Amino acid sequence: MSKPVNQKALLLIVPMFVCVAFSAIMPLMTVVNYSVQDIISPTQHVFVGTEWFRMILNDPDLQDALVRQLVFSLCVLLIEIPLGVALALAMPAAGWRASATLVVVAMPLLIPWNVVGTVWQIFGRSDIGLGGYVLTQLGIDYNYTAHTRDAWLTVLVMDVWHWTPLVALLAYAGLRAIPDAFYQAAEIDGASRFAVFRYIELPKMRGVLMIAVLLRFMDSFMIYTEPFVLTGGGPGNATTFLSQYLTQKAVGQFDLGPAAAFSLIYFLIILLFCFILYNWMQRLGQGDGHA
Repeated sequence: MSKPVNQKALLLIVPMFVCVAFSAIMPLMTVVNYSVQDIISPTQHVFVGTEWFRMILNDPDLQDALVRQLVFSLCVLLIEIPLGVALALAMPAAGWRASATLVVVAMPLLIPWNVVGTVWQIFGRSDIGLGGYVLTQLGIDYNYTAHTRDAWLTVLVMDVWHWTPLVALLAYAGLRAIPDAFYQAAEIDGASRFAVFRYIELPKMRGVLMIAVLLRFMDSFMIYTEPFVLTGGGPGNATTFLSQYLTQKAVGQFDLGPAAAFSLIYFLIILLFCFILYNWMQRLGQGDGHA
C-alpha cells in the first residue's frame, strides 16, 4: 500500500522547483531560438533552420577540438582516478595527522581557477619558474609557449595537480564509511592487502568513485579558464578545447547563431558521454556483484 502524499511538503518544494525550472529553461530556450536564426540586427532576424548545425558539424576546427577534448578528458580520468584512490589509501585514518592531511590535500581545491593558470604560467617558465628551470637544468628542452607537446602536457599536469585532491577526498570518505567488522573478518581469514582492497574497499567505494568519474569527466570536458590563462589556447590550437572554441565563436567573432548551435551540440555531447559512463559503471558493478 502506497503512502499518502505529504501536501505540505509538496507545497514547500513547488516554489523552489519553479525557480530552478525557470532559471534553466529560459536561457535554454533563448539559445535554441538563436540556433535557428541569423541575427542580422537587434530588430531583424532570419530563420535559417538547421543551417548553423550543419556548418558547425562540418567545421574542421571543431572536429580537431573535439578530438583534443576527448583525449584530454580520457587522460584526466586514467590518471586522476587511480592517483586519487592511491592517495586516499595512504592517508591516515584518524587522529590529528588525518585532520592535517585533509587540510593539506584540500588546499589546491581552494585556489580559484584563474589563479591556478597564473601559478602554473609562472611555475613552468624556465627563466623565473622553478618547474621550467629544473627541467632545463636536467637537459630537457621544455617550453610550453612554443612546443605543442609541452603545452598540452603542462595543461594536463596542472589539471591533475588541481583536481586529484577532489577524487582523493571522495575516496577517503568512502573508505571511512566501511565498518571495522569487514577488516576484522579479512584479518581473521588471512586476506592479503590487495585482497582487502579488491573485495572490500573497492566495492564499498564504487558509489563515490562513480560520482568522482562523472564530476571529473564533466569538469574536464568543460575546462576553459586554466588553459586560457596558461597558454591562451596555443601554441597554435594545441590547447584550444571545446569551451574555448565556443567562446571564440560567441565573443571573439560574435557569431551568435553558430555559437548557440554549437552550445547545444556541446551540451548533448556531455550528456551522451555521461550517460554512457554511468551505464558502463553500473553494469561493471553488477558484473562484480555476480562474480
